[in-house]
This record gives sequence, C-alpha cells and structure tokens, in this order.
Amino acid sequence: MRILIIEDNKELALSVKKGLERENFSVDLAFSGLDGEEKAYVNTYDAILLDLNLPDKDGLSILNFLRESTINVPVIIITARDEIEERAKGLDFGADDYLVKPFELLELTARIRAVVRRFHGRTSPYIQIEQLKINPVSRFVSYKEKEIFLKPKEFDILLCIAQQHPAVVSTEQIAEHVYDESFDPFSSVLRVHIARLKKKLAEAAKKELLTTIRAKGYQLCE
Repeated sequence: MRILIIEDNKELALSVKKGLERENFSVDLAFSGLDGEEKAYVNTYDAILLDLNLPDKDGLSILNFLRESTINVPVIIITARDEIEERAKGLDFGADDYLVKPFELLELTARIRAVVRRFHGRTSPYIQIEQLKINPVSRFVSYKEKEIFLKPKEFDILLCIAQQHPAVVSTEQIAEHVYDESFDPFSSVLRVHIARLKKKLAEAAKKELLTTIRAKGYQLCE
C-alpha cells in the first residue's frame, strides 16, 4: 500500500515513515499543507495521514479541498487536538478515521488497513478469489490452503490487483500503489516482479492465475 503523510513535524513524520516501511508500506512525505495537496492531487494513494496543525494551511481546509476535488482516498486525521468537537468536525468534513497523538504504530497500521478495507467494500480481513486467499495483515497467501511464498513487492502487487478484482489493473496503477515517489517508472523492476509473481501463482495452481491483458494490464482469474 502507498501512503501519504502530511505532517510538518519532520521528526515525527520520518519516524512514522520508517515504522510503516518496516510493515511493507510505501510512504511519501509532505511537510506542508500545499505540498500535501499537490501530492494528493497528482499521485494515487491508498490512504492519507493528515495532521490538522500545519503552518501554511489548516488540515481541515486540505480535507475539504480533497473532497471537493473528488479525491476519495481514505483519510486518517492524526493530531494533538483531542476535543470531541474537533473530532466531529474532522469526520463531518469527510475524514474516515481520527487518531490522537501520541499513538502507537501498531494501532496506526491497524486503522490504515481497516479504512482501506472499508473503502474497497470488504468486511473480512482477508481477500478470497475462488481458491486464492490473501491476508493483508499477516501477508499470508495460499491456494487451496497451500501457502505461496512471495517476496514483499510480489505480495504488494498481488494485493493491489486483488483489491480491484475483477477489474483489469494497469501497470501505471500498480506502480502508483506499490512504489513510492522515488520509483523510476522506466525501470524494469516492476516487470520483473510481475513475471516472478505470475510464475509462483501458476506453479501453485497448476494453471495461470494472473493473466496479461494486452495493452491494458493484469487481471486475476480462475
């Protein structure tokens, strides 16, 4: 999953980024409201962590901008403001969750996964497509209950495609969700990861599970 953190406290932002990356999230940072707005408008994120107390633009104004721009990405407000009125205002403006500082990384990651799961219309913590089962929390993948061992980016790619099943997912969509802003879109890294993922899925199922749709992208099928 690709996350955007809009937070002017650089020490906190870098600490959260480091923690989320240990949990295999891809993370972009914005240390000002305007920079955050621009990144949210240009890039595709699975969730945004938004501070309210920003030096150049209030977080609620940014949230209002996102919703008026029809950017429907899940937003979790992270702030020191713990008054009930502030929480209610944030939720009324379109936030999906609210987390008061200081917070534990374990709770933050659980909330991120929960809002993303709800965004995709799922109640179960795992995704099942026929005999293929994917658990985003434990990062466990199996076919007919037999585990498939994937490397971190292979899992991230599979999760990205599975979350949008049965749609065809383009290479650009995968890159936007799986890698951070430092990723070189002209490199062969993504193609290599997809090729390895396709091979592992095919070996486990004894048939092709991840197909290439010419000039469109990739699709999971049974």
